[in-house]
Amino acid sequence: MSRLPEDQLKQLRDIFTRFDLDKDGSLTHLEVAALLRSLGLKPSGEQIHKLFNNMDSDGSGTVEFEELVNCMSSQMTSEDILINQSQLLEIFKTFDRDGSGFITPSELAKSMTKMGQPLSYRELTEMVRAADTDGDGAISFKEFQGIMARSAADSLGFSL
Repeated sequence: MSRLPEDQLKQLRDIFTRFDLDKDGSLTHLEVAALLRSLGLKPSGEQIHKLFNNMDSDGSGTVEFEELVNCMSSQMTSEDILINQSQLLEIFKTFDRDGSGFITPSELAKSMTKMGQPLSYRELTEMVRAADTDGDGAISFKEFQGIMARSAADSLGFSL
């Protein structure tokens, strides 16, 4: 069926099962939209339609698990990992240096420098502005999830 490792297949199966609301073994447009929104994405109807049609390789009008796996495996290399919530939280905590539950611009700058990716003031300001949806000047975990989801969507060719 796929070239994905077993743990990734299990994670995909868990996600698929959670969003197969009517438990018929396939995802409808609405169920795919719910899945995307749970990731913090806010795709337009046209974007959902385009993604759905790309995934629905047999033209049945629904996305079966095998089609989801094929779509994901065609976009992922063997080194890619599906990151679950706890792993994402651990990544967030590495940026949230003071443990406040928010990533401040200063923390972001220090973390990026430590990773060998120093940011100019302009780059830092743009990154915070892009992620900070509530305008409080810091990045919450929810906002961090959203920016990571948008990044994942972009890598799948699904711009938001």
